[in-house]
Formats: sequence, C-alpha cells, structure tokens
Amino acid sequence: MTECPPKICRRMISHQQNTHNIVIVRHPESVCVPVNYKVTLCVRAEGFGVLNYQWFTSDNQEVYGATQADLTVKAKKNLPYVCRVNDQFSNCVFSEWAKVKVLDVNESGLPEQWQGNPHIFVNPEPQRVRPGEKVTLCCAAFGIPSPRYQWYRNGLLLLDQTSESLQIDGATWKHEGSYLCAVSNRKQEIWTEAADIHIVPVDPHPAAMHTVPIDRHPAAMHTATDKVALLIGNLNYYHHPGLLAPTMDVHELANLLQQLGFRVVSLLDLTREEMEAKIDEFIQLLDWGVYGLFYYAGHGYERSGRNYLVPVDAPQLYQPAHCVCVQRVMLDMQEKSTALSVILLDTCRKWYNQACIPSEIMPSKPHGNTVYGYATCEDAEAFEVQDGGKSTGIFTKYLNKHILQSKKVTHILEQVSEDLGRDPLVIDKQVVEIKHTMKEPRSLADPVRTIGHTRELQLRDACWRRANELPKRIRLVFHCGVEVEPMEDIFSRPGRSEEMDSLLHNGSDNPDCTLRLCALQKLQGSLVIKVNLHYTDMDSKLRLKESKQRDIGKPLVASCRGYKKNHVGTAKRQDVAQSLGDITNSKPPTRQNLGGHCRPFTRKAECAPKVKAACSNEPEENDEREL
Repeated sequence: MTECPPKICRRMISHQQNTHNIVIVRHPESVCVPVNYKVTLCVRAEGFGVLNYQWFTSDNQEVYGATQADLTVKAKKNLPYVCRVNDQFSNCVFSEWAKVKVLDVNESGLPEQWQGNPHIFVNPEPQRVRPGEKVTLCCAAFGIPSPRYQWYRNGLLLLDQTSESLQIDGATWKHEGSYLCAVSNRKQEIWTEAADIHIVPVDPHPAAMHTVPIDRHPAAMHTATDKVALLIGNLNYYHHPGLLAPTMDVHELANLLQQLGFRVVSLLDLTREEMEAKIDEFIQLLDWGVYGLFYYAGHGYERSGRNYLVPVDAPQLYQPAHCVCVQRVMLDMQEKSTALSVILLDTCRKWYNQACIPSEIMPSKPHGNTVYGYATCEDAEAFEVQDGGKSTGIFTKYLNKHILQSKKVTHILEQVSEDLGRDPLVIDKQVVEIKHTMKEPRSLADPVRTIGHTRELQLRDACWRRANELPKRIRLVFHCGVEVEPMEDIFSRPGRSEEMDSLLHNGSDNPDCTLRLCALQKLQGSLVIKVNLHYTDMDSKLRLKESKQRDIGKPLVASCRGYKKNHVGTAKRQDVAQSLGDITNSKPPTRQNLGGHCRPFTRKAECAPKVKAACSNEPEENDEREL
C-alpha cells in the first residue's frame, strides 16, 4: 500500500506533461529587405498556462530583451533568427529558423505602403556572347516572406533553375533565346523583364582574337581561306536494321561546326547516287587553303584497308559497287589542295566480303594535313547508345564535347579517344583510331582570312547562298480571321536542332505546334505547304474546317538539283515531310527504346539480323554473310 501513491503520482505527472505539449502554429518567415528596413518576425504557439519566448540569432546567442512572440529588428546585415517557447512545466520547443536577408539598397526604392509583395529591383540584362563563354543572368527582389525564383527560356520552364542567378558554363547555339524569371511569394507573383541571349560567331580575323591557347603560339597561328563541312547521317535503311542516333548526331555536330565558322551542309538518309552527288558538290566547294571536313554516321564496313559507307538503298547482300569508298573521298579532297582535310567516321569497320575486288584508287603525290578519325579500330564495331529518350553515337558524343577547343585537330581526337576508352559501356568493344599526316598544328577553330582569294570566295559564296535561300515570307488568311505565317527560320537555322519554329502567327517566339521538313534533297518538284484549320464556331457551335495551301518552290538544298532517280534495286520512296517524332519510323523500327536503359547498339549493316529474346547491357552482335 505504501508504494502505490508514488507510482500513481508519477503516472499523473507524465500524463500532465503529455497533455501540456507546446505546439507552434505559426513559424517565423524569412524575409528579404533593404538595409535599415524595420522587420517584424512573428511566432505563434499554443500550450497550457503562460508561454515564455526567447529569440536567438546565430551561434545560439540570445537577442537581448527579445522575450515576446514578435521580434522587431532594424535590418543591418544577413542574420538567421530562431525562437524558443517554454512553459511552467519545463516543456520547450524551438521554431524554424528564419533568415533576414539584407540587400544594400536604399528603401526609398520601395513603393509607398509596401505590404511585402515581391518587388524586383535587379532585372537580367541582355547579353551577346561567343560560343564557349560563360553566361550569368541575375535577378534580385525584396519580399516578405522572401521571394522564390523560377527561370524560363522562350516561355519554357528550366528545371532546377530556382535561384537568383542563372549560370551557363560554355554557351552554345542551343542556349540562345529570351530569358525571364518569375518571382513570387504567397502574396503575389511577378515577372522580370525579358533578357535576350545572342550567340555571336567567332571572329574570323586574327587581329580580333583576344585569347590564344597556351599550346598555340601566335607566331604559329594558321588561317584558312574558307571552311566547309558535309555531314551525312543514314538511319532509315531499306534492307538493313535502322539506327536511331544519326539524326541528333548530325544536327548537334552541325551546330558546333557552325560556331567554329564552317559552312555546313547536313543531310539524312541518302541513296548511293544521292551520296555521290552531294559529295561531288562538296568537293566543288573546296579549293586551295580551304579546310574541308566530311562526317558520316550510319552503317559501314572495311575491306582490304578501304572503308565503305552503306547507303540507305544498299541491297541485303552488298559489295563495294553498292557503297561509297571513303578513301576516294579523301583523294578528291586532296586534289583540291586543301590546307586541312578531315574525315570523321562514326561507323563500323568489320571486315566483310574479303573475296570481293576492292575499289581501284590510284595514289597521288603525298599530301600533308590529312586526318582520319575512326570511331573504332579495324574489324570492330561502333556503337550508339539509347539513354532514355535520346540516342547518340558514343564516338560523336565525346567528339561534340571537345570539338570547340582551339587545339590541334589530332589533339582533339586524342581527348575523344581517352574519354571513350573510359566509357564502361564499350570497354574492350570500341576503341578510337586516328590516322593522320599532319605537318602543321592546324585547328578546326583557326580563323578564315579572305585576303588574296576574293574571286574564289565569291564563287563559293554564290553557291552557298543558293543552297541556303529561304522562301519568301507568306501569310495564309482564313475566312474565320485566323492568320498562319511560316516563320523565317522554319527550315531549321543554326542552333535549333531540338526545337523547330511554329506555323502559328501569334506574334510570339513560343510555338504551339512544330513541323520539320526532312530530305529536301529528294524534291523533284516544288514544295507545297497545305494547312488545314479545324475550329469550333462560337455562335453555331459547329465544328468547321478550312484549308489553304501555298507553293513555295524549291527551298534550300532542293535548289541544287541533288535528286537522282534510283535505277538500281527496289528503292522505296520516302516522304519529304515528316514530324520530328516520327523521323525514325518511316519503316518499321528494328531498334526499340528499352525503357530508359542505356544500351549500345552496333552500327554494322547486317545481312541476316538475329532477333534477341532478352535485353541486356551488352552490345548487340550481328552476323555477316559472305557474298
């Protein structure tokens, strides 16, 4: 009996402590204010009996005399504050930390009777930068509570860009656009002024160059009389497995080469005759002192030391006569007395049909400054990776990473080789090979000098303008009042490989729909754009349709008459206009996107493809048949 009361008393005390817990129902909020602005931080709590308050600042220092639920301070510098609430039962609880951020700006810039809604006093500034330079956009605003930030580009939300500043390390064409920031707190949301970022080309004149790489002394700086590049990507094969990566590989590399001052022609899905025609036109643009670059992504093979590129119309059992010989392309480039000839091949080099007679190529006199960059070594395969929704050739992935550097072209390829050699997806499967006869430290970033060869440059300019001539601007006006206008760069100007422009004339740079026109080199006649407008009449509530069409002639590369009828085999006709999402689906796809797995696929054309029953992270091997 004597032990019961103490036990009961302990239980009663414990019960009282549990029922008298302190609950903070309102925590103090962080603020951002001008210097010397009076700020009141508030905390609200509920508990049993009288509650006591004590405010603290950094390092747990008590704020003298701050023993009320409200704390008013004159903001002098950035400080965090926290409040302790306790009761007579020795219960205590701390509020969340609240930061008083002070900006060294006079409060006279605030509106009269400011209620704490966001007030922007620093807007981002428009900038013109060169490729590879750092870009920083800044925004600053007052607010009680502190404002939140969210950056947008061309009206599209930029994920993870939620701070006062937006920084871009190494600007490229894809970063060009209009930027603004949304500033908000629970009282209001406002927007900054728009800031346009323009990427300006590298100055081609040596005198205008501000920096010189440490591995290239000014005395050794070389120049080109012009820089021309031809990029071909074959992916939709008639008789062989299709590929996914060449579309993005060609567009991204084209944008980077344009930043280096190259005139770039990029083409997709060419037949043998089309490849030969476009290569011939490319050769005609070369001359003494010109830098020429040829890039190919697609199926290929090697025989007797010769490399062959497989066109989309190559038969299932092909031989050299059905393909394009790389060494012949290099020979044609050398005969033009180019200052630098570069061939980059993101294709397989498996030995195939060794019994066939190789292409006959008569060697010419020795030429220097020639470079072959192979994605893989002899009798090996090159792979492309599907990573989520994006596909890329592994070689091109690392090439794009380094190509803008002002280094000797062979040094760039050595960096590509080292990065690819560390990629776990292709270890012991793919190794870059470099062959060259470089006798001068020339770089793809060398400037263009036009003095002394004006006539040749004018001839190339005339040919170039013809292949880049856009159709005249048109406007389609429908009876209902809607206007549709194809924008000037609907045919994909530099830097827009991932986003095309809109057909909707809404006075905005933010398109509601997009259309990509592909394979223009196949046009036999004029290009006709037809627009079907579907809408609901607000008065009659009827669903109506109107149609308009316009003949815009032969734009861009179609004007060069590169189309040739295929007289050999059973080549299929490809549609000229495809949507971006369906560009790899002009025939039933043989490669499936494996739910986001990062998986390499071979770029070797096959005669009898095997169907794999299960997925793995191993490269897919394909058997070849001898002819």
